[in-house]
Amino acid sequence: MKNTIYTKLLITALLAFSISSCKEDLLDPVPKTSVSDLSAYDTPDRIESLVNGLYRGVKNGNFLGGRYFIYNDIRGEEFLNQTNNGVTGLQTWNFTVNASSNEVNNLWNSAYAAVNNMNLFLDKVDAAPAKITTEKIANYKGEARFLRALTYFSLVNVYAQPFTKDNGASLGLPLRLKGETGAGNSNNLKRSTVAEVYSQILDDLNFAEANLPANYSTQDLNVTRAHKNSAIALKVKVYLAMGKYNDVVNEASKIVPAAAPYKAANGVRHELNANFASIFTSYRTLESILSMPMATNDVPGTQNQLAFYYLAGPVGGGEFSLNPTGIYGSKSFEDTDDRKKLTSVSGTRIYLTKFPGGSPYIDWVPVMRYAEVLLSYAEARARLTVGVDASAVAMLNAVRSRSKGSVLAPTTKEELISAILTERRIEFLGEGLRAFDISRLNAPFPAKGPVNAVNPSQSEYIWPIPTTELAVNKDCVPNP
Repeated sequence: MKNTIYTKLLITALLAFSISSCKEDLLDPVPKTSVSDLSAYDTPDRIESLVNGLYRGVKNGNFLGGRYFIYNDIRGEEFLNQTNNGVTGLQTWNFTVNASSNEVNNLWNSAYAAVNNMNLFLDKVDAAPAKITTEKIANYKGEARFLRALTYFSLVNVYAQPFTKDNGASLGLPLRLKGETGAGNSNNLKRSTVAEVYSQILDDLNFAEANLPANYSTQDLNVTRAHKNSAIALKVKVYLAMGKYNDVVNEASKIVPAAAPYKAANGVRHELNANFASIFTSYRTLESILSMPMATNDVPGTQNQLAFYYLAGPVGGGEFSLNPTGIYGSKSFEDTDDRKKLTSVSGTRIYLTKFPGGSPYIDWVPVMRYAEVLLSYAEARARLTVGVDASAVAMLNAVRSRSKGSVLAPTTKEELISAILTERRIEFLGEGLRAFDISRLNAPFPAKGPVNAVNPSQSEYIWPIPTTELAVNKDCVPNP
């Protein structure tokens, strides 16, 4: 069943060749459905098309094209469900998902289909007969391994216990590293531990950092394709999830200077964008490290879009409003803050307008921003320092000041860490970081509306392994 899905996605990628090759193909036709045929790699344009297909896989609306980030926000306490629509995350919001739930199965299947595309590409690209430099092939492999790391990191933070719970000893994911074509392959594969999954993620990211280009020829590509600083930024997040704060500092210092002005010295010169709102409308800012681009002919799909979930009707679906007792009501989220201006009141409800586009909802999906690296760096420094780390305070205030938030002057280490965590809730509201921050700290998911708090000891704290996996993988066991 799953292999059929994988094969169909690969066939789609194989068929997505550039128009310039059509005439040649008509003169010398090759069956495009033969997934093992190296003709898919016989021109640089075709290899480039296959790489673009890898990004299309992770950009699926059920995965990083929308729903993954939505699910990770609505599991937290910042949003209230307004429609009771079972199709748009109701079970995720109220912690009633089970192994058969659509969101649990669809996200998993989309992510593993994307991984299989990456594995098939990595299995064959070295043997490509195309006239392409060794350096360029290394660049492409770096992109594939970056995307594989991003995908496994996304999955392990939803379907498995946090690394920080037991130093990664819990069951993680089936770690698939070889492509499956559907011809005689077995789906059976035991779950690796969380630590083993993280080890593979870091191995992929270290390879990616060493082999990705420093930058691209256009800012469009710098935002939508992986480069060295993308790999570094993701490593910062991975080490933060592991609670390895010294490693967070080591990685973040590669792209964040010791003092303001904060701007990456090498590669893409990332920095905070002066106008917060424009990050989510112009898309190509230097703050944007990686985004999933959308267009009128390339939409996330029905009911997968960020704006549909968060905008009030009739422009959006009005699925989730802001919880007035969540971060919206915090005294730290001041009315003068530019970020609070990206909310609106409709009747008695408050809605997030950070993603302003109406139908067909083609807002780009932010995956990583420079502000996240700054705040992760600040948190790590704050946790490693006995007193109040001045550099951490400066980074925190750089993010706040950009949006006209008042300058903070924490007097204790605990106050500083709390302020940084609060700032993350404000800065990344609606960007899918809330569940990540809760679980990496082994904190309870707070109560909201009629939904009770969920403690780390409860089975609902993580998602179950989906029935579609258990049905075809006899070596995979469900979560306890």
